[in-house]
This record gives sequence, C-alpha cells and structure tokens, in this order.
Amino acid sequence: MTEPTRPVLFRNATVLSMDPAIGVLEGGDVLVRGERIDQVGRDLDPPPEATVIDSSGGILMPGMVDTHRHMWQTALRGLGADWTLSQYFVFYYLNWGKIFRPEDIHAGNLLAALEALDAGVTTTVDWSHGLQTPEHGDAAVEALRAVPGRFVLAYGNLLGAPWEWANSPEFRAFVDRHFSSPDEMLGLQLAFDVTGDEQFPEKGAFEAARELDLRVTTHAGVWGATNDNGIRLMWDHGFCTPRVTYVHAATLSEDSYQRIAASGGTASVSTESEQSAGQGYPPTWQLRKHGIPVSLSMDTSVWWSGDLFSTMRATLSADRSREHLEAHAAGETVVHNKLRARDVVEWATIGGARALGLDDEIGSLTPGKKADVVLIKNDRSPVMFPLLHPYGHVVFQAGRGDVHTVLVNGTVVKHDHELTVPGLDRARRAVEATVVHARTTMGEEAWQQAREPEIPQTELIPNPYTYSDYRGDGVAVRRADA
Repeated sequence: MTEPTRPVLFRNATVLSMDPAIGVLEGGDVLVRGERIDQVGRDLDPPPEATVIDSSGGILMPGMVDTHRHMWQTALRGLGADWTLSQYFVFYYLNWGKIFRPEDIHAGNLLAALEALDAGVTTTVDWSHGLQTPEHGDAAVEALRAVPGRFVLAYGNLLGAPWEWANSPEFRAFVDRHFSSPDEMLGLQLAFDVTGDEQFPEKGAFEAARELDLRVTTHAGVWGATNDNGIRLMWDHGFCTPRVTYVHAATLSEDSYQRIAASGGTASVSTESEQSAGQGYPPTWQLRKHGIPVSLSMDTSVWWSGDLFSTMRATLSADRSREHLEAHAAGETVVHNKLRARDVVEWATIGGARALGLDDEIGSLTPGKKADVVLIKNDRSPVMFPLLHPYGHVVFQAGRGDVHTVLVNGTVVKHDHELTVPGLDRARRAVEATVVHARTTMGEEAWQQAREPEIPQTELIPNPYTYSDYRGDGVAVRRADA
C-alpha cells in the first residue's frame, strides 16, 4: 500500500495508547513518520505526502506481543486438538520430534510469522525447541527474517541437554553467524526448562546465557514436569533475575511466587493451553497477588488459536471464573470484578514489551516509539458497532478478522484486511510438504492415533431419574394429577 518511508496518518480512531500520559483518545489521530510514531492527538495536520487512513469506527492500539509461541509446530496446525499434555510430550519429546527436518522448521516458522502479522501480533517470541542441529536453527532464522515482523528466537532443543548444546562450538558459531551485531527486528534468547534435579545440570545453560548476555525463557510450574524445586535451585544459584520469563507458572508454591517477584522475573500466561492441556489453572490471580508482571502467549497452533484476541478473552474469563467459584464455595457472591478488560489488553501489549525488555521501544502508542500499530476496524461486520467500551470491545467482541491495518516498524504489512507482504503461497506449499513428510514417516496408523487419541472406557453413573424405570413419589404424584 505504501512505502516504509512515506508518512501514515490514522485519522479519527478510538486510540488505546497504553500510555498513562495519553490514555484513551476518542476521535484521535496518530501520525507515523519513518519507523517511529511522530504525533498522537486530535486534528493533526498530515504532511502533503502522507497516506491518510480513515479510522472512523475503529480502534487503534499498539501491536500485540506474544511472549511464547512454538512457531515450528504450526506446520501441524490443529493436529493435537484432543491431546492432553502427556500426549503432547509423547508425540514431540519421545516419538516424533526427531523427524522434523530443517525445512520443516522453516515451513512452520514462515506460516506462523505470517499468521501473527495477520492477527495484529507484531512481536513474537519463537520458543523454538525443535532445533536439533544448528542447521535447524539456520532454517528458523531464515524464515523469521523473510517476514517483516518483529521476532525473538528463543533457541532450544527438546532432544538435547541445554547445558551441552548451549556451550557447544556449533551453537556459538550459530550465534556468531546470525547475531554478531544488534538487530532490532530479530533478537535471541535461550529456551530451556529446569527439571528440579538436585545436581542442577541446567547451571551450565544459565552460565552460557549470562556469558552471551541473553535472556532466558523457561516453562515453570507445569504439572508433572517442572515444579518448585527448579525455582529453588535457580534462586540458590543466583539465576532468578529480571531477565527470566517463567512460562505458565501455574502450579507453584507461595515461596516460588515470592522468589519470582523478589527477583523481578516476569510470567507468560498461555490461558488456552493451561485450561486445556493441564499445566495448571491459569495463575493470573496468583501473579496479581504477588505483583509479578504478566504477559500473554498462545503457546502452539498444534492445539489452539494463533491470535491474542482468544488469549485475552480466555484469560479474563478464567480469572473471573475462579473468583466466582471460590465465592460460591463460601456461600458468597462476587460483586466487583478485580481483573478488568483494560488489564488483559495491557498484558497483550506493553506487558509483553516489558517482558522482553523492549518497553522503551514498543508496546504503546507514544511519540518516539517504534511504529508497531494495529487498526481494528471492520465496516462489513455488525460486531464493530456500537463502540461503547473500547477495552471490552477488543477483548470480548473483536477478532483477527477485524484487523484492518498493521504496521511493523513503520511498514504497512496488512491493509484493508489483506496482508501486503508476500509469502503465503510459499508457506502453504512448504507446510503441505511437511505434512506429507510427517504422515508418511509416522505411518497411517500412528498418524490416525495422533489425530484421534483413544478415549478410555469409563463407567457411566446410573441415573435414578430415568423415568421409564424410576417411580419416585414426586413422579407418581405428578402422573396421578395428570
């Protein structure tokens, strides 16, 4: 639609700036020049060469930030819709993770990257734990750099020991090859989990992250997999720091939450995942109580939706559901919701930026920040009016189909509901090849078992109110009356 250097003026939107100094502007304008937001206000005068986007009836907000997405698994989108977490582990960690080639990593990343932009997610952490070799890592990087989004490669290898691969000459060569100079569009983290082994073998991986000046992202508080022992070992060895993101953090003790809070760590909540797979109940109530900064993530498209609208909605609903259930159990009624729609929109934007240490550059519509901007507007949809509560509208009414325009770093990557960047056909062909490879390698029986896992037979509880057999007094009386 427009060249990256051409100014863009969004005119007459409801602006959710996520900047406390600006707040919400009804009938607001945002002017973008080059890579940055130039002005936020009302009745701005566009430069003569500017492209003006009529944003009437729309919501303008910062680009969303997903802090935990296994992008490579998008190549098998939806396959695990009926999996439990243990079935996921069996599929990827034990049986089939090893069959994914570098080209399969590339295919999944390419599709996931385009999907993120289409849904208004302008920054994504690629929790890439399928990197069995540096060649797999090269493929991941190539795919991310082929799409004009903002990404962080969280390098991991679920089939290897992190204290070994993080210190290997091959990994160090990979870092030198791709990250020898700063790149504002592609960052690097280390992604690994802490098992709670008292020998703390993960110490070597943390030391590698410290040596390379990299943040760490780790699945913590996952029922049956990672627990309080891992947090304690990290704390005792000095690796609980503000540069660690704890993904899920759903089944931890009071002591662990206190350690995360005291050390300045952040949490990435994947509510759809935690509700469905069984990591634990989404822990936003605990995180809020301890003052732990929250960001949001969708986890993996092998199960769930690849957008943060679903995540925001599920997170707000889960937090409120827990409050109601606890109140009902005590014979009480909730009369005020503690978690508000604004809170989850904040977690999906500036909260994610804070978790990545990028809140000085992205996460709010603030003059001087990078122009990662999303316009939610859909004149063809009856869902987009009336617009009475903008935060609530983002969370409970809008969806990825309502994303009208997306800018990343000042470049228009989607406009009028269509991606303006190439790559979708290439991604489709690559993913089709991966599906054929996976299905052929696994064999038809294993493939069908993955798609439709067996349901164990359970005993059906007899129902005394089956009226053909049950003759209680109440029924007899009613029938007699009839």
